Amino acid sequence: MKQEAKDIAVVNTQPEHFAAIIEMCREVYHDSVPWNERQLASHLEVFPEGQFVAVESGSNRVVGMAASLVILWDDYDIDMDWHDLTEHGSFVNHDPENGHTLYGAEIMVRPGLQGRGIGKNLYRSRRELTQRLKLLRIRAGARLRGYHRYAGRMSATDYVREVVKGTIGDPTLSFQLKQNFHVLAVVQNYLRKDQESLGHAAVIEWINDQVAKPEDYAGRKNSLFTRD
Repeated sequence: MKQEAKDIAVVNTQPEHFAAIIEMCREVYHDSVPWNERQLASHLEVFPEGQFVAVESGSNRVVGMAASLVILWDDYDIDMDWHDLTEHGSFVNHDPENGHTLYGAEIMVRPGLQGRGIGKNLYRSRRELTQRLKLLRIRAGARLRGYHRYAGRMSATDYVREVVKGTIGDPTLSFQLKQNFHVLAVVQNYLRKDQESLGHAAVIEWINDQVAKPEDYAGRKNSLFTRD
């Protein structure tokens, strides 16, 4: 029987969660260097309310996590990689005084537990945080996990177009589209050593309708990646 999302609580990350996050990261990203305690401690130092873990009731096992920071998007080019956008995972570029974009640096769920509402709850917590802080939007790089299967016959841009149309399913991007994100662009070398995406990511955006003005939707309207 599948575990129900109601058995999962999303809470702010604490130092006692670090070891479980690192363990989970190794399970999710077999070929990548996991988060380390120095980075996770830096996240809590600069932006504790932006860090979440999903915890299983009863066992208190960490089954998911989300990490984010606030940035002034105008300081960055849309094709910058993950390391530049997060200061190599430290989040010391967190800029709540000037920024109005919540940047989603990481979200993960333990393998074998996807499809049970954990990711949805983590995204809901991010949206609620964005609304509470009166930020304009959430942006992130959606790692194109399924692209390696299609790279021999189509570009990453064409792959994303097909995912947006629904003719191809991507384990990451398809889920994010269901969370009301829209694709703004496709970038190369977002995670250079990632073997599943071959480094490619879609830049995605969720707009906070509570504070947005008509002109804030311009990037979405001008995007090449629109749904039919």
